[in-house]
Amino acid sequence: MGSKNTVYLTQEGLDDLKKELDNLINVRRPENIQAIKEARSLGDLSENAEYDAARNEQAQIEGRIQQLEKMLENVSIITEVNTDKVGIGNTVSIKYVDDDEEDEYKIVGSQEADPFESKISNESPIAQALFDHKVGDIVTVESPNGSYEVEIVDIR
Repeated sequence: MGSKNTVYLTQEGLDDLKKELDNLINVRRPENIQAIKEARSLGDLSENAEYDAARNEQAQIEGRIQQLEKMLENVSIITEVNTDKVGIGNTVSIKYVDDDEEDEYKIVGSQEADPFESKISNESPIAQALFDHKVGDIVTVESPNGSYEVEIVDIR
């Protein structure tokens, strides 16, 4: 599945990262530079809370810009989604063997994971257990709370 530095994203996830980076570089950074200039003009920097806050924000903005640029250098777009076996980009319906409850998850790269939208990271225990399995397979998921079995009901 690529190197440890590879960032797996859907096209939508890539577009979101690019928008965030553009906003940081073209909006937040200039606003922050202006805030630092204004705070400097207030005089004594040793007791200047506005200046300290603006400098802290600058560190956060620059850190996030570097993080995003590094991610974008190592991005791998999830394009071809194979529905024969589970992989990144698939939406998988599973049934818990012990209680017949069903769940559906979309497997995405760790940057796009959002449990509230049923998007799980390719690095999560459940995704790891499901990888390369087919509809009808029963797999064991090793979780921090012990292992459990799920059956793959559908792969899209």
